[in-house]
Parts: sequence; structure tokens; C-alpha cells
Amino acid sequence: MGVKSFFAKILAHIRAKQLRKISSKPVITQQKVFDYLIKIGKNTVFGQDFGFQNIQTIEEFQHLVPIRDYEKNKSYFERIKNGEENILWKGKPLYLAKTSGTTSGAKYIPITTESIRNQISSARDILLMYIYHTSNASFLEGKMMFLSGSPVLETNAAGVKIGRLSGIVNHFVPAYLQTNRVPSFETNCIEDWEIKVKTIVSEVIPQDLRLMSGIPPWIQMFFEEAEDQTGKKTLDIWQNLQIFIHGGVDFSAYREVFNIFFQHSQRKMPDMLELYPASEGFFAFQDDWKDEGLLLVLDGGIFYEFIPLEEYGKPNPSRLTIKDVQLHQQYALVVSTNAGLWAYDVGDTIKFVSLTPPKIRVTGRVKHFLSLFGEHIITEEVVAAIQEAAKATNAVIQEFTAAPFLSPEKGESFHEWFVEFKTPPAEINRFQAVIDASLQQKNPYYRDLREGKLLKLPKINSISPNACREYMKAQGKLGGQNKFPNLSNDRKIADFLTNYITEL
Repeated sequence: MGVKSFFAKILAHIRAKQLRKISSKPVITQQKVFDYLIKIGKNTVFGQDFGFQNIQTIEEFQHLVPIRDYEKNKSYFERIKNGEENILWKGKPLYLAKTSGTTSGAKYIPITTESIRNQISSARDILLMYIYHTSNASFLEGKMMFLSGSPVLETNAAGVKIGRLSGIVNHFVPAYLQTNRVPSFETNCIEDWEIKVKTIVSEVIPQDLRLMSGIPPWIQMFFEEAEDQTGKKTLDIWQNLQIFIHGGVDFSAYREVFNIFFQHSQRKMPDMLELYPASEGFFAFQDDWKDEGLLLVLDGGIFYEFIPLEEYGKPNPSRLTIKDVQLHQQYALVVSTNAGLWAYDVGDTIKFVSLTPPKIRVTGRVKHFLSLFGEHIITEEVVAAIQEAAKATNAVIQEFTAAPFLSPEKGESFHEWFVEFKTPPAEINRFQAVIDASLQQKNPYYRDLREGKLLKLPKINSISPNACREYMKAQGKLGGQNKFPNLSNDRKIADFLTNYITEL
């Protein structure tokens, strides 16, 4: 056993004991976090604007501070970007994390000393808990790859450093892991994503790669390039690959593709672990590799609120805390953090799969839905439907999206699906029927519309390989933390992909 493995096992047992204690008292832990945040927030411009000096309870906070999105905070973010201090949090942030926006264009989320500590410690915890449950830390003796954005940071006129979150985190990899880390800093700085992936593959092929981490579609691109360069299967290239850590999207849509990458007659698949980081905070991670629930990070300086999805967007929706939530209900996630985000709408939907300890699953984005006539289908439902259809027809899905289609002239209304098949279905009509049946079973509004003949059967289009990747490239969102949407309520993506429709 190597020195790193020996000490990691000791630390893993210590941290496991701490996490059990924290997770057994979620309400108390969250109250302590709330009190700490309000104490610091009182001395900020935001705190003075919203009467933090009068806040003693969570209820008073919810009364005084309405739920906010980026647009409502934009004036505060601009002041931070211009170098002002004590705006949302004490002092100045260390960085601004640049993320993709919609109405706002690029968004800039503060990263403070306290919040980056949460990002790093939570990433460390997923490894420690894996070691604790498996008693196996041998991956620390080989190479570890984190497929991320460029670590190159820009500095604006006010001296504020700006970069992608994954690039910022690169600067905080512990010294004891630096010798294990691939790719090289120079390779990681390549901006063009396609060139970067090719270069990383060439650099990493000869390495003893044991752990890799990244967003599934971009890791998929990495594996495809590696197999193309070598003519070998993934596990023949990296025979000691032990752990694959993924996050950012619902992995169930990608699981079968990765099962194919990891198929091998002589060895078991790598263990797959999921995490839930975002520029706004590191929210949850898979603490037990055998349990797909993600343990909520309760003590990382993040106070959580949960809006029942049916109330999202309404005036004065219910704002539940950890003591109020129920299993398997859909919630929009709202956070207040030690980066100075207050009652901030993250834009994600989650559900609890365990209350003691609190564990969640990410189910989609509040803006990614399909509601041509009020059916409000969410990402979790379409992912489950396409999985069932693939299983019923022996298909393998590489990527997909669904969009509305409405033709008043022809009197036609239906959902149109665009699917990249790695293995096409044995029967496309059966594939279509299973999707329809699954959505009717999961969504009563959709069922009513189908029974009332307001919606026709969904239309299934096969599209050429990498069509979805081409869309992301056209949007300037290839690679990094960007994710391809599986749902939209307009035709922007659909109209682009129409040019890539192929015959099955």
C-alpha cells in the first residue's frame, strides 16, 4: 500500500464519521448555516438593502427577501465586477465564474474564499467516501484526469479575475495530487474543444489512468477519440481504470452508452460516481457508490429552500426548508450561500429519494420543459420514456432532444423527437409507442391530451451522429460545463437538427 493510500484510508474513516453526524441532524445543521450567513450578510450592501438587521428567523428572511434570479441581482453583480467591496458578501470575491446565460448573455457568479473551500472539500469527500466504503484507495497511486475548461483566467479593468468554474477549480487541486494529475497544464489551456480533446487523448493514452471525471457527453467524446486513435476498446487502453466520476446532466440517459464503452470480457466495469456541482455551489454527491442518491451538502455554507414545482413562477410560492420536504416530490432549488447569493433560484429541479440522511436526484431544469398545451413534461419524464423505449427495442441512445410541433393549417400537434442512435431500434413504431405509453403513464396532463386527440403520437426522427454536438458547436457551447438540452418548448434546436435527419 502506498503512502497516499494509507493516509487516505485514515482520513476517510474520520470524514465518514463526521458526515454521519452532520446528516443525522439536517435541521440543526441548516439552522447553523442560516445563522452564520445572516450574521455576515448584515454588513453587506445587500443586507442593508433588505433589512438583515431585522432578521432573526428563517420566516423573517423569507418575508423580507423574495426569490431572486440573475436578472434581479444583476446590479449587485455589476458592482462586484467593477471592484466594489462588501456588496453581496464580505470583501471582494476571489473570482467571478463565467457561465452561459440566456436573457443576460454571459453570467458572472461570485466565488469567494469560503465558497471555493466548499467546492474543493465536497469534491474530496466523494473520493473519501468511496475509499471508506470500498477500502480501496489504489487509484491514488495512478493518474487522475479531470476533463475541464481552461484554467486560464482573465483579469478585468477592476482587477477581478474571471474564468469558468472548472478552470478555476484547477488552481486548487491539492499539491499531493499534482503529480498524479493529467492532462498537463499547457494542454488544459487549449481553447478549441475538439483540438483539446484530441491532444488530451494523445497525451493520456500511455498513462496509467485510474480515475477520470467530467460531464458525460464530453467524456463520451474523449472515449470515442481514444478508440479512434488506438483501434482499441476503452478498457484495453486504460486497463486499471477504476473510477468514473460524472455530473452536470442526468446520467441515466447516458448509462447504456457508457456500459458499451466499459464492456470487457476479462474485467469488471469501473465504479461510477455522481456529483452535483455548479457555479452557485457544490450541492450534493454520491457518498455510497452502491446508492444512486446524492447526499446533500448540509454544512458547506449553503442554506437550501425548495419550491414545489407546481408553484414555481407563481407569486409567493411555498418556500420549504429541509424539515418540510417529502420524498419523490419535484422541487425547484433555491439557495443562499457564502458567496453572497441570497434566495437565489438555481434553475434546477430535484427530488428527495431519502430524508434520513437527506439524499436527492437532479431531475432537470425548470426552463427545460415541454408544454405545448399545458402538459408540462419535465426532463426526468422524457429520459425515463426514451430509456424504456430503448430497452424494449434493443436500441442504444447516444443523445436526444424533444420539441413541440404545431401546424394550425394541417390541424397537427405533436411532440417531435430527434434521436442520435448508436444502435437503432429493431422496430421504430414500437419505439414510438413505448415513448407515448410511458409519458401517458407518468404525466396525466399528457394522457388527457392524447385521449382527447389534441396531441398526436410523437414523431421520432433519427439524426446523424454528432448532430447534437454540431448544434452545441454552432452555439459556441462545445465542451466545458455546457450541456445539451433534452427538452425545449420552442423550435430553435429542432429547426437546427431538421437538417441532420437520416433514414433508419
